[in-house]
Amino acid sequence: MDLSQLTPKLKSGDIIFTSIPNVLYQAIEQATQSPTSHVGLVLNIKGQWMVAESRVPLSCYTPLEAFIHRSKNHWFSVKRLPQTLSASEIATMQQYCEQHLNEWYGLGFNYDSDKQFCSKFVFDAYRTALHVDIGQLKTFEQLLTENPNTPLLFWKLWFLGCIPWHRQTITPQSMYLDPKLLDVA
Repeated sequence: MDLSQLTPKLKSGDIIFTSIPNVLYQAIEQATQSPTSHVGLVLNIKGQWMVAESRVPLSCYTPLEAFIHRSKNHWFSVKRLPQTLSASEIATMQQYCEQHLNEWYGLGFNYDSDKQFCSKFVFDAYRTALHVDIGQLKTFEQLLTENPNTPLLFWKLWFLGCIPWHRQTITPQSMYLDPKLLDVA
């Protein structure tokens, strides 16, 4: 689906998933057995479709086309809750995003940290605006034992020799598979 087919289907508050083609994000896909390694929140800002996202180095707004263009083979998936979000809910979500722009990306994927990462950014926007959790918080132990074929060497190296087994995180895959969401594109 190209952008001209996608934009008429979009609504503010939609969640967009992509696949980032670099070593770290491909390792995330492998560890979570998922087609997605990145997630953002779609918002219509002054008539332009933007994606609020946490990315290296800082959280920001990215034009929708640029967000999709960064994805491997331009793959994306858009999902949403079945109910239409109210103007107030969208405003609260956008306010959350604006309050958390220009925050540093947390490469340790620690949900309890002050730093952001993509799925935490979207998870918290929904939790704040709608009091709804999209996806499920899990420890690294839960994540990495759910897929026993995950090569742990990468994660041991990533975490400088010691995987933080009890650290809570949220993954794009957990959000992608949330049964509360409906497929849009």
